[in-house]
Amino acid sequence: MKVSIIITTYNSEVWLHKVLLGYSVQTESDFEIVIADDGSTAKTKGVIDSFQSKFKYPIVHVWQEDQGFQKSKILNKAILASQSDYLLFSDGDCIPRNNFVATHLKFKEEGYFLSGGYFKLPLSISTAITDDAIIAQQCFSISWLLKQGLKLNFKITKLTHNPFFAAFMNWITPTKRSWNGHNASGFKKDILAVNGFNHEMKYGGLDRELGERLFHYGLLSKQIRYSAICIHLDHARGYSNPEIWHSNNQIRKYNKKHRIAVTPNGINQL
Repeated sequence: MKVSIIITTYNSEVWLHKVLLGYSVQTESDFEIVIADDGSTAKTKGVIDSFQSKFKYPIVHVWQEDQGFQKSKILNKAILASQSDYLLFSDGDCIPRNNFVATHLKFKEEGYFLSGGYFKLPLSISTAITDDAIIAQQCFSISWLLKQGLKLNFKITKLTHNPFFAAFMNWITPTKRSWNGHNASGFKKDILAVNGFNHEMKYGGLDRELGERLFHYGLLSKQIRYSAICIHLDHARGYSNPEIWHSNNQIRKYNKKHRIAVTPNGINQL
């Protein structure tokens, strides 16, 4: 297979259904999906089972007991369970456009990881997206989104279908080419080389911390923010708090100062 797609989730069955439907209509089908499940109930397994026949390879469901926010640990378990030498990471609240996987494969290159973004939707439109709207790709149409009540702003240019405009915007955007957990990809060997995600990191910057260590390891990154498109479905974030953000920022600051590439508390601790 060309790529393993690792998707994080936690008790968000309705959103996960929409996301898996988005992957079922990709222009590229030679991939596996690995669900990194941080302790969801059996309802999530039911959604996954309902999609097993929709893909070329069986969906791999990697689950761990719910013991609070342990995204780094479940991501590392999913990495170990993946079968491809190239890994694409996204979240269970991000519906991919139908060329999402193909775009990541188009731009992959040894010595690099790919940095994408998302287009964030309000809750009202997130809820209004039907199965038909995903299959017909209406939810990626600017005119359709405006009819659903989306306010027009510059960020909507992320939904461009013009490859020349996308390439230009990727070039001029001031956004850093960071590792973004909702839309990033890289070679499995590079992620293993830095010992994967840091288990000490909780919500807030854990993805970027991995990217910063990949830079220290010697990788470069490519900006594909306007090429690999996914839309983000709105939801609450009850697991975020200032103390955790401060702790995470201290870890990142230490890593930057000392150019740490390999975390001592990652995949090899599983």
